[in-house]
Amino acid sequence: MRVSNTRTTLLALTVAAAFGGFAATALRDAVDTRAQAAPLAPAAAVPMAAALPTAVDGQPVPSLAPMLQRVTPAVVSVHSKQRVRINNPFANDPFFRRMFPNVPDERINESLGSGVIVNAQLGHVLTNHHVIEGADEVSVTLADGRTIAAEFVGSDADTDVALMRIPADRLTAVTFADSTALQVGDFVVAVGNPFGVGQTVTSGIVSAVGRSNVPGVGYQNFIQTDASINPGNSGGALVNLRGELVGLNTASFNPRGSMAGNIGLGFAIPANLARDVMRQLDSNGEVRRGSLGVETQDLDARTLQGLGLAAGARGALVTRVYADSSAAGAGLAPGDVITAANGQRIDSPEALRNFQGLQPADARVVLDVLRNGRTVKITTELREQPRTVAGAMIDPRLSGATLAELPEALRRGGVNGVLVESVARDSRAARSDLRQGDIVLGVGNARVGDLASLRTAMSQPAPQLLLRMLRGRSQGNLLLQ
Repeated sequence: MRVSNTRTTLLALTVAAAFGGFAATALRDAVDTRAQAAPLAPAAAVPMAAALPTAVDGQPVPSLAPMLQRVTPAVVSVHSKQRVRINNPFANDPFFRRMFPNVPDERINESLGSGVIVNAQLGHVLTNHHVIEGADEVSVTLADGRTIAAEFVGSDADTDVALMRIPADRLTAVTFADSTALQVGDFVVAVGNPFGVGQTVTSGIVSAVGRSNVPGVGYQNFIQTDASINPGNSGGALVNLRGELVGLNTASFNPRGSMAGNIGLGFAIPANLARDVMRQLDSNGEVRRGSLGVETQDLDARTLQGLGLAAGARGALVTRVYADSSAAGAGLAPGDVITAANGQRIDSPEALRNFQGLQPADARVVLDVLRNGRTVKITTELREQPRTVAGAMIDPRLSGATLAELPEALRRGGVNGVLVESVARDSRAARSDLRQGDIVLGVGNARVGDLASLRTAMSQPAPQLLLRMLRGRSQGNLLLQ
């Protein structure tokens, strides 16, 4: 396959996501602006500043300070370091090394974010996956000034949740709230470390719940808030007025870019979802998800007419049901239209995929299905699907390759296929020029959307195995030997 091997970004977003782990090595110096005091005229009378009233019309003035005194000790700063190898073209030249013996062969990337202590006894700290992604070292700075090396427990890129452990005493933890009880208009407070300036508190309201249309992010069920969330806030706490954790701050959006500041479009992972992911990470070190085992497509005018549905009907049209799947066991069939799952509206295949991605393996699901013009309810239990598979288990010509599901963020960017996660050196797959980072888009004339569809497409071995591939920005065909 002769295509460019340059690794380029697969997503082209029209808005910029201000995620909270950001480069901060020199930022402290940039914000050190000291005020210069002007001398007072000796003859001028200096009026005394009026004290703020403690009560108005006999009612105490409300303040968030008592609640925040309990919450802020549980919110920490997360400092990560990643060693990056420098590809110096002269590094292996003995003469160059003799002339310049101190030229570094690696650099240190540093980033800052926030985290929340959720279990004081175990030292559990929740943060965002993107805050600690790829880090070689992670340390946590507590509100009392202590800095402690953190132990990585596990993380989930598709929900952007990570769990760490810190060996320390005298910790303060926040209590989880039931985030499903949140309503639009509820007051919330965000606590974190924006831009590395130190612990900061902002307030606002819940602008929306159940947001799932944020581009370039994985499985979504976001709380939207107008409380300021800036770079460095990611992984921090979103709390209600009782000081209970309702969300994990993860992103803000500004069309002018992340460093342009906050415009009141902030997003947080609901506390219930973060807690469910945390429990799986603590038990297994990873998240195990369930799946129905179906392929679906959007409803267009032609399919609506063919199915006898009214114009404007929404749902996910089932086009294929995999053998031995939960959908097959429940009696789902091609032509069915899934319109709701556990009472949640399903307007598109993306909505169905997002719903499944937020469910644990073996979750019980009640589906509303349009079939022959009637709505029927189908109850089933999701089945766990492997996230990776050895290529040799699918076809001997893929020996040496490990195949994986695409990160959900790439799918939301319009890419569908199967990721080549790794290729062993001198393996059969490597000799066919299959490379790490390639994306399998199809097998012959069959489209491939995930591992299940790849298995189905290759269930009948063909004399020639022709893969349709995406490498960088280039597409091409690869014939496996």
